[in-house]
Amino acid sequence: MSLTTPNQKKLVIVSGRAHPELAQEVAELLGTKLTETVAYDFANGETFVRYEESVRGVDAFVIQAHPYPINQHMMEQLLMCDALKRASAKRITVVSPFFPYARQDKKHKGREPISARLMADLYKASGANRLMSVDLHTPQIQGFFDGPVDHLWALPILADYVAEKYAGENLTVVSPDSGRVRVADIWADRLGAPLAIIHKRRDPDRPNQVQVHELVGDVKGRTCLLVDDMIDTAGTIVAAAKALKDNGAGKVIVAATHAIFSNPAVERLNSEAVDEVVVTNSLPLPAEKRFPSLTVLSIAPLIAGAIEAVFSDDSVSRFFPGHA
Repeated sequence: MSLTTPNQKKLVIVSGRAHPELAQEVAELLGTKLTETVAYDFANGETFVRYEESVRGVDAFVIQAHPYPINQHMMEQLLMCDALKRASAKRITVVSPFFPYARQDKKHKGREPISARLMADLYKASGANRLMSVDLHTPQIQGFFDGPVDHLWALPILADYVAEKYAGENLTVVSPDSGRVRVADIWADRLGAPLAIIHKRRDPDRPNQVQVHELVGDVKGRTCLLVDDMIDTAGTIVAAAKALKDNGAGKVIVAATHAIFSNPAVERLNSEAVDEVVVTNSLPLPAEKRFPSLTVLSIAPLIAGAIEAVFSDDSVSRFFPGHA
């Protein structure tokens, strides 16, 4: 179903199969319905997609999450864009809340790909005119796509929840490593809290293995808020949480946008080192990835607001990082 403006401009929202609940919530907030789509896999793993209504001349937004298996969901989104292009959609905007391969944004050693750049090139080749994502792992990814990129920011959603729930407590914002200091500093400014930093070193030959070294800042007796853009196996964040508790922190709260939760993340997070984990629904979280101290906040209002602004040719800058 499409939403039409007085000048006959049409908006359609289409969803991949990875996280239809998020797309459905976005569509409801926009007062429309998801365009009916047929999608299935052949016996050999190839994916087929087809739209069950005309999309000629529409302003289409293709919403797809990228959990495991990420390659399958990426291919499905590319095929959805290609189908829209070949069906004469006027403009195609890819909505990837968690940008695929975002951590592979540069070469660390010789003979390596820059996978995040390749993903942007694939989106362009499939017919996408615009990209929309939430909390990119590094801002430079915006330059990989030859077209407008809307880099949305989930910090206000997460920070407002923390500010309300932990009002009156002695809060300290903590960066789990030196690479996240700038983001943690923005959190600290928004919450009016001091900043602490965990210094750690990653072994380049052992992915997902980290060693915490030292803490910079006062955390004794305080409620510590560890902030990051994503949690994968939770090795970094839980090691940081344990370091905070060892240094006398009263509580440790973890806040992150993207809950990847690869094994053994749930087991690690569901421990005495972490008092609460706050994430968004940018990725689907099945029952086996949920635990009592987990809080999931919806980014559907953020995405819906950005889609409405793009569709109406309004400014999207209020959704960007650092916007006052």
